[in-house]
Amino acid sequence: MSMLRAMQITSLNDSTVMTIARRSACVAALSLLTACATRFDAAPVVDLSGTGAIGTQAGAAAQPAVPLGPPPPGYYRVKPGDTLYRIALENGQNYRDISTWNNLTNPNQIEVDQLLRVAPPGANVAALTPGVATSPIGGGGVQAAPLGGAAPGAAGPAAGVTTGVTAAPPVYGSGLTATTPPGATPQAPASDTSAAANGNIAFAWPVHGPILGTFDDAKNKGVNIGGAAGDPVKASADGRVVYAGNGLRGYGNLIIIKHDATYLTAYAHNRALMVKEGDAVTRGQKIAEMGNSDSDRVMLHFEVRRQGKPVDPLKYLPPQ
Repeated sequence: MSMLRAMQITSLNDSTVMTIARRSACVAALSLLTACATRFDAAPVVDLSGTGAIGTQAGAAAQPAVPLGPPPPGYYRVKPGDTLYRIALENGQNYRDISTWNNLTNPNQIEVDQLLRVAPPGANVAALTPGVATSPIGGGGVQAAPLGGAAPGAAGPAAGVTTGVTAAPPVYGSGLTATTPPGATPQAPASDTSAAANGNIAFAWPVHGPILGTFDDAKNKGVNIGGAAGDPVKASADGRVVYAGNGLRGYGNLIIIKHDATYLTAYAHNRALMVKEGDAVTRGQKIAEMGNSDSDRVMLHFEVRRQGKPVDPLKYLPPQ
C-alpha cells in the first residue's frame, strides 16, 4: 500500500508540474503577444495634411508652406472674396478686358492666389503708378482725349461725337448753349464742372443734393449724395460705359464709366439703369435713376478713380 500511495503521489506531482509548465508557457506567449501589440500600437502615424506628408515620425516639425511673393507689376493676386468685377474696378479696367487678357472662359470662376494680368499686354506698367507720366494703355497708344474723342493725330472728333470738354451739352440749367459764336472758346460753368488735376476732363456733379457722407479711403471710397427716388443721375463727364449691373456687393445697381486711360467714375445704388455696357455717353446725359439698391436709404454713391485708385470726388468737383 505504501508503494502504491507513493506512486500515485509521484504521478500527481508530475501532472501538476506539467500543468504549471503549460500555464507558464501560455503566460509567456501571451506576454510576448501583448508586447508586440503594444509596439504596433505605439508606432506613430502622423497625418500632416497641410504639407501633404503622411507617416512622419512623431516630433518632426512640419515644414511651413512657402509664402507667395508679391505679384509682378501689371498683375494682381486674387484674394478671398474677390470678384472679377471688383478687381477690374480696383485696377481701372474693364472686366471683359481682364477676362480676355487671362483667357478666362468664365469670369465668375477665379481662384484664391490666382495671378491675373490687370494691365494690357505690352503696356508700360511703371507708368500706371500715380505720379508717373502717362504711357500707352490698351496695347496701342494713349488716347489724348476721353473715350469718344479724337485719337492722336486725327483731324478732329468723329462725326456726332463730342470731346466732353469744350462742346459739352448744357448741364443743370447752366445756360451754356450747344452753339458758340465763331472764334469764342466755350467755357464750362464754374458752378457745375471742374477740370481734373493733370488732365483735361471737366467733371460735373452727377446729381445735386445734400452730402450724406464724404470720402474716407478706409470706409467710404467716394461721396454719398442724397435725393429722391427717381431723380436723374447724369454722367459726370464724357466716356464709355464699361460696366452696368449689380454684380458688386455693396454697390447695388451700378454704372462705371471710363473717361480715358486714367479716370473712371462709378454711380451706385440706382433704381434703374438707362445705359448698357459699351455705350458712349456725354457729360450731363441721364444714365440712371436714383434709388436705394443695396442701401438703407435713397442716395447716389459717386466715386472718382484715378488709375483704379479711389480719390476724393470733392477735389475734382466744383462747389455745389
